Amino acid sequence: MKKNTSRKLHVRNRHQGRYDLLILSQSLPELKSFITPTPSGLETIDFFNPKAVKTLNKALLFHYYNLHFWDIPEGYLCPPIPGRADYLHYAADVLASSNQGKIPRGEKIKCWDIGTGANLIYPIIGHYEYGWSFTGSEIDKKAVFSAQHIIDNNLSLQGKINVKFQEKHEFIFKGILNEKEKFDLVICNPPFHSSAEEAKKASIRKISNLKKKKIKQPKLNFSGQAHELWCEGGEVGFIQRLIQKSISFSSSIFWFTSLVSKSDHLTILKRSIEKTKAKDIRIIEMKQGQKTSRLIAWTFLSKDQQKEWAKNRWK
Repeated sequence: MKKNTSRKLHVRNRHQGRYDLLILSQSLPELKSFITPTPSGLETIDFFNPKAVKTLNKALLFHYYNLHFWDIPEGYLCPPIPGRADYLHYAADVLASSNQGKIPRGEKIKCWDIGTGANLIYPIIGHYEYGWSFTGSEIDKKAVFSAQHIIDNNLSLQGKINVKFQEKHEFIFKGILNEKEKFDLVICNPPFHSSAEEAKKASIRKISNLKKKKIKQPKLNFSGQAHELWCEGGEVGFIQRLIQKSISFSSSIFWFTSLVSKSDHLTILKRSIEKTKAKDIRIIEMKQGQKTSRLIAWTFLSKDQQKEWAKNRWK
């Protein structure tokens, strides 16, 4: 097992330092109405205002990722883009490690985003940065419709990203992957919490810390539907199910990866992967400001099989 540690955003991440809100507002003028000065004279937005955060995300996607349309239904997850970009850049490094240090690029590289969401963030960034083609699977029909609407209204995404509805929640892979289909990379951002109550308490804690005063009712700036925030067994439970399901697709998917929010979960997840007889396990720490998250990756392919895969699919 290899473990890498990072103290800041990935070197290829476009979102280093403070947001330049004035430049972003040139790409999306409606952002201007949310910009206010700080006491020191810098520009900022109210990050507790869901409309302001959503508009900022839209501006970032317009400015950096060549989008012309982006929207999500009210109440759906609006994720912070720099952290999502970091995941993809580190995942690209994992692929490069199996390709003599060179990141495989282009539409022939097939990626699968499990739980792509209404926002479609990972496929948007991954296709723009590396030219990869994506399949996004989702258990929420409204999220599927929203993601498809984003694709339909951006010519650059059409034919590059495919969104599929997963009817059987417990299957994860089955029903989405065709019999002879192969994927180079799986990414997943699992629900963090094990119950609605746990999710609510975590939100209250987070906002109380940020505002430096105790609050009783959370008003999430990133929102989120129930299935986006919690599931049976929480993060560990979901990733363990993902690990078990990955065994059946050991020869059709090169690298499986997942985001891990809590370092305490790594030991049990690593042990679960080791029990599957995976050939390689990677853990990568990712730092975004005061927040640290982790990427865990595993493959069932031997070194020789990895070389064959890269030779046959990436050259």
